Amino acid sequence: MAIKVRDFEVRLTRNKEERKQVRQLRYDVFVEEEGASATQEQKSLREEYDEYDTHAEYMAVFHNGKVVGTYRIIDRNNAEKMGGFYTESEFNISKIKKYSGNIAEMSRACVAHEYRENALVMRMLWAGLGEFVVRRKIGVLFGVASWVGNKPAQSAQAISYLYYNYLSPLRLRATVLNENFADGVNPKMSQMNILPRVFVDEEDARRQMTPLIKGYLRLGATFGKGVFIDKPFNTYDVFVMLQTKNIDRAYQKHFLGRENALADLNEPDGAMKTIGKFMLMPVTKPFKFMRSVIGFMLNEDASDAEYIDDSDENQED
Repeated sequence: MAIKVRDFEVRLTRNKEERKQVRQLRYDVFVEEEGASATQEQKSLREEYDEYDTHAEYMAVFHNGKVVGTYRIIDRNNAEKMGGFYTESEFNISKIKKYSGNIAEMSRACVAHEYRENALVMRMLWAGLGEFVVRRKIGVLFGVASWVGNKPAQSAQAISYLYYNYLSPLRLRATVLNENFADGVNPKMSQMNILPRVFVDEEDARRQMTPLIKGYLRLGATFGKGVFIDKPFNTYDVFVMLQTKNIDRAYQKHFLGRENALADLNEPDGAMKTIGKFMLMPVTKPFKFMRSVIGFMLNEDASDAEYIDDSDENQED
């Protein structure tokens, strides 16, 4: 499904040119703006990419045909084609991979600099991601959330706060692979409890959080154990995980009319008991269902939204 709000549109990319635009936006943000390293080929093409882009899907927001925001998405099937997930270079996610339902990794989230003042682009990315979760029956979403730089102590309040309050349950907890740090980076910098609990202040912690991390918390996310120092990419990363059944109850109530509507996504045999029924409804009902999901994400822009079934156009070149 494509979602339009005035002259903005969010959907999966459909062809090579759109995918190229995504990688060019990532180059502008991650390399030019944030200082990530790039190969000579990437500099020549002005595109940011790695081996995981081969089978990844791109959720993108377009403004007058130009990509202005994006997420990279890799589900279990595509990860198997590539021998694993990007996140596995930083964190041990073996417990998550044992989950029997569908899982998906989200990464490389970015918005063009000139579109960050208006939250519409980020809200549209979330709306597109929500539609993707329902259609693909994703039970667990995960990835990394980052700060720019290589000094986690600069975000000590935020990181310590996540450690003491929002660690993932043990059965699904990812753990940092500090043995994969670049040469010269002290493995002890991976610890999350930078400050003793008594010195952690919630207001200060939230001020140090990026808007993306705040958004994940509002959705009910939990976090893996440890901080990964990605020196080549000039970031320090925490692992974020979202069980769709645990999406904040208020969101679920707005989305689906009841607080535990997404619970069936974490039960493989009954994953479609509730949500899957909408695929079997007459054509008008799935769109009505999606309007409630997407409308909540779009907030005050929901009245301007148009919903387009683009299933016939989703095959990429």
